Amino acid sequence: MIVPNLTELVALRGAVRGLSLTVRRPALARLQGGHCSAQRGRGLEFEEVRLYAPGDDARNIDWRVTARRGRPHTKLFREERERPVWLVADLHPGLFFGSRRQLKSAALLRTAALLAWTAALGGDRVGAVIADGNTEPRIYPPRGREKGVLPVLDALVTAQPLEPGLPSPDGLIAAVGMLLPLLKPGSLALLLSDFSGLDQATEGRLARATVHSDVRLFWITDPIESKGLPEGSYRVGLPGRQWWIDGHRSRIPWRELWQTHEQHLTAMADRLGLPLNRLSTHETALETLAVLLKKPSGTL
Repeated sequence: MIVPNLTELVALRGAVRGLSLTVRRPALARLQGGHCSAQRGRGLEFEEVRLYAPGDDARNIDWRVTARRGRPHTKLFREERERPVWLVADLHPGLFFGSRRQLKSAALLRTAALLAWTAALGGDRVGAVIADGNTEPRIYPPRGREKGVLPVLDALVTAQPLEPGLPSPDGLIAAVGMLLPLLKPGSLALLLSDFSGLDQATEGRLARATVHSDVRLFWITDPIESKGLPEGSYRVGLPGRQWWIDGHRSRIPWRELWQTHEQHLTAMADRLGLPLNRLSTHETALETLAVLLKKPSGTL
């Protein structure tokens, strides 16, 4: 199967017209818990220091500059109108797998690119935390327009797995842990993963992320994971570690393991009130996101 390249991900910019990250569709997302406003978060960002003037808020006096210069100075802030949107990509080697249309890793990259372009064209700043399952996750600070999107897309292409490998249980928790101190009130975090590394510690970190930010989950799946193998014998495994498996005999325990994982993930999303959006390799990312993120008719 062909892996996405930077040219393909950049070209997806033209496919996101009519999509908006302010839209939350209950049809394909589990929406429970507290109300989340579509309005962007607002913050104050430091701009400069100037001489104190009558009427200035005394709480904004810069005491260090005042002491150094011998005259009272105050800090000036500007309102931050661009919402930081963080893409959190869990690109472990186990995603180099797909039974239909595309690899799970390819589905993740294409979904991330569409989300990034939707955010940037909507006036938001785009940043990312990208984990490849082998090295420490890398951070790309939020920036506006193409300056934010292009470095993230390039990093995603570089980080995607290029051969089969074992899933990494640590990439997800490491990525979420790195995200936590970066979140500002009103931030939007879009977490893309197959959640094979989900555990209680990861849930705890996600719970902390939801306190002041909007967090949404994008679950990358493949049809064979839920249905099991068809009739017949199949050689499975990794290079150097392969064996034969019978499709009929393996189907019941296979489905039981999948149902346990599915129940664990959906129960966590319910407890935390997080939208859980499921994307499958047998559909294009645009087909799914067009339903999830399409603007209501009549909006600009």
